[in-house]
Amino acid sequence: MAQVEATTERIISADAETVFDALADYENTRAKLLPEHFSEYEVREGGDGAGTLVHWKLQATSKRIRDCLFEVSEPTEGQLVEKDRNSSMVTTWTVTPAGEGRSKVVVTTVWNGAGGIGGFFEKTFAPKGLARIYDAVLAKLATEVEK
Repeated sequence: MAQVEATTERIISADAETVFDALADYENTRAKLLPEHFSEYEVREGGDGAGTLVHWKLQATSKRIRDCLFEVSEPTEGQLVEKDRNSSMVTTWTVTPAGEGRSKVVVTTVWNGAGGIGGFFEKTFAPKGLARIYDAVLAKLATEVEK
C-alpha cells in the first residue's frame, strides 16, 4: 500500500484570520463551500474548529463514494486537520499570511492507497481529481471571504 497525496493551493484576497475562521466554521460557512461532489453534510459535534465531528459523503468519481466522518483538530496556529474515522484519510488546511490583506491556503489530503494495479491507477489519477475538487472549494472560499 502506497501513500497517496493530493495538494492544491490558492492566494485569497482576505487576511489569514478571516480565511481561517471561515474554514473552521463547520456549522455555517463550510457547507456553503462544498461543490456537488459532497453530500449528506452534517455537523455531529462542535461546529467551530477543534473538537468538531463532521460527516459527509465524497463522490470523487461516478463509482467511488467515500463515507467520511472527520474529527477536527488545530495542531498549530492557522492549521485545521481533519482525520477520517472511517479510513486512513487525513486532510490538512494551512492558512498563512501572503502580504497585505492576502492569505495563502494550502489543502493536502493523504491516505493509504490500494495495492497492485488498482493502487497504481489510484496513485496516478486520484490526486488530480481530488485537487480539482478542492480547487472548487477554494474558489468558493475566496468568493465567500472576499465580499
